[in-house]
Amino acid sequence: MVHVPYRGAGPALTDLMTGQVHVLFDNLPSSVEHIRAGKLRALAVTTEQPSPALPGVPTVAETVPGYEASAWFGMGAPKDTPKPIIERLNREINAALKDPELLKRLADLGGTPIPGSPEDFGKVIAAETEKWRKVVEFSGAKLD
Repeated sequence: MVHVPYRGAGPALTDLMTGQVHVLFDNLPSSVEHIRAGKLRALAVTTEQPSPALPGVPTVAETVPGYEASAWFGMGAPKDTPKPIIERLNREINAALKDPELLKRLADLGGTPIPGSPEDFGKVIAAETEKWRKVVEFSGAKLD
């Protein structure tokens, strides 16, 4: 397999659907509607558990035990943002993540909201950084 770098999902999906490339690892929100429309075939999801957005699609971990590579999105602010503003943003974001319409839309796109505190998010970032540091180190990849 040859890695082909793209500047975003749009060009990569176009090349996949026109046969320029034969396989793509993509984030579910940008490809799920193409899968549902029958324009793409999902081979597997890279999350630890199957995705409710794509019933019947297996996980990579079913073939490669321990495999997990999921995308996540979060909100950030400049490091000098005053604590009361961070607290208000966090409170409002967590409130929004309880909205039934937003929850339905996120689920339709294959998303799972994970409300929490700024400290919780910091732990996610630290854990992901460590996980991928180990992967890069194991791979032997070097910066050019």
